[in-house]
Amino acid sequence: MAHQHSSQARLSPSSDTEDISATALLLAPRLAYFAGVARTEHVTRAALEMNVPQSTLSRAMARLEQDLGVDLFARHGRTVSLTPAGRTFLASVERALAEVERAAEEVRADADPATGKVAFGFLHTMGAETVPGLLHAFRADHPRVRFSLVQNYGEAMLERLRAGELDLCLTSPVPDAPDLVARRLDEQKLRLVVPADHRLAGRRRIRLAEASDETFVTLEPGYGLRRITDDLCREAGFKPRTAFEGEEAETLRGLVAAGLGVALLPPPTVPRPGVVELTVTAPRAAREIGVAWLADRPDTPPVAAFKKFLLSRRGSLLP
Repeated sequence: MAHQHSSQARLSPSSDTEDISATALLLAPRLAYFAGVARTEHVTRAALEMNVPQSTLSRAMARLEQDLGVDLFARHGRTVSLTPAGRTFLASVERALAEVERAAEEVRADADPATGKVAFGFLHTMGAETVPGLLHAFRADHPRVRFSLVQNYGEAMLERLRAGELDLCLTSPVPDAPDLVARRLDEQKLRLVVPADHRLAGRRRIRLAEASDETFVTLEPGYGLRRITDDLCREAGFKPRTAFEGEEAETLRGLVAAGLGVALLPPPTVPRPGVVELTVTAPRAAREIGVAWLADRPDTPPVAAFKKFLLSRRGSLLP
């Protein structure tokens, strides 16, 4: 295997991201060849094992040494041996190739129709009852599909969807964005939750305008339920006075029970003592629940199966 030094500029160390990417692109195609030659210490044998022409392998090794600017092999007729630089380089190359193989096995496993993985996001209020029930029903026909579950508020989940960290998410309001596909699945009525000793606690129904003088406890800005609360109050003719902002609906229900305000909330999983939940007659108080995914992203078989399952639950998603 002839080895020639070149007058071309060699790769130089750099912390610049573009240079690092260029280096990887330049070297990556030759790393498996290098590892094969290093393992056999014989170019002809390595070429036979990797099913590539010997001339191709020889040129690749010569170019690799040329690009690095160091000798990786000492030549001994038909055989080669690693130089100290070659041994150092081989240790890192073997780790890199093993990591590539591990990553390939992982993505193949995640896409397996029977045992693959679905990254699924959902609202906190869906976590106690709705999502466990959905997963139980789905796994009756797909018992080995795995799930990576993420609970968060709507905007945060859509960000993770766009970042490729989620395959699907249950959210509210149902998003309307050109890069997303969203389908309405169900509707959940909201109630005005008041302390058990509140002046309105003896009522069963209420117009939201009757609570215009109340102090509200709400979710933080950015949460879908906060936006819905603000919109409904605006439709009722007032801006709510907010005393406390939280991250969980059940925490808000606890704040109401403690007499710290009133709140518009979905029904609880189990009745909460210390509060009374009133039906809101006007304006119509409800939130739509939908499933969203990134447009134009191909689904793996397990994601496609779970998406089809969710869409089949339209109108019967909630317990």
